[in-house]
Amino acid sequence: MARAKRATPSAGRVPGHPRRGKRWYGHGLPYLKLGPLPGHLIVIEGTDGVGRSTQIELLRSWLEVEGYAVSNTGWARSPLLSDTINEAMAGHELNVLTFSLLYAADFADRLEHQIIPALRAGFVVIADRYMYTVFARNTVMGADPAWTRQVFGVAFVPDLVLYLDVDVEHLVPRVLAGKGMDYWESGMHLALGSDIFDSFERYQRRLLDEYDRLADEFGFLRVDARRGIDDIQGDLRTHIAEYLARARSAPPAAQGPGVPGLPASESG
Repeated sequence: MARAKRATPSAGRVPGHPRRGKRWYGHGLPYLKLGPLPGHLIVIEGTDGVGRSTQIELLRSWLEVEGYAVSNTGWARSPLLSDTINEAMAGHELNVLTFSLLYAADFADRLEHQIIPALRAGFVVIADRYMYTVFARNTVMGADPAWTRQVFGVAFVPDLVLYLDVDVEHLVPRVLAGKGMDYWESGMHLALGSDIFDSFERYQRRLLDEYDRLADEFGFLRVDARRGIDDIQGDLRTHIAEYLARARSAPPAAQGPGVPGLPASESG
């Protein structure tokens, strides 16, 4: 059960470098120059049912009281793609590669028309999941990880990634007490189990293992999400407050073209 790890980023992937400048994860959007982006992009990652939405709403209220302008964004919320993605999910007919391209288009549209304008205006942008969710899901579903990362080269590296770390034993009761298990979150498209409950457990174990690996690779700050809402929120606020304090005292930096330490094929 002791799945959650200490909130210690891995070497070479320390999150929350204030004022180092926004860097494209890969090739970026070739027609778009980032320019000065004084805002902050904070990502809340975690699997389905872990409580991201609740925590993000609490964070937004807290940050606004603290005097920050806040913008929220999340998967499949692009006006251009949201209806298409929802219809595709209802049909259960598209494969993982097609879904990846739809999510990438949704992401690029939100990046260009919501995230970057908000950062340019100095907002704190809280993202309900980021490219890492697609990395995890696609790997579990058998897609080529290199292909997935190339597709999401349009993203830039967030300032801070907070990962709500949970195990299946704590996740199942929350999901059952909430909206219940659905087709996609249970991995029914992968035929992993004899029923939806069995499939959910197997799929989520694989997904959590992949999130765990990504957390080490990209240096997420882990928050033990097995606890109550208030305890989780307290840790999230502490990490964000520490990052914003460093950001206020750090000198501005030029926007960089790519991610330090990544291969040239990924850093742009």
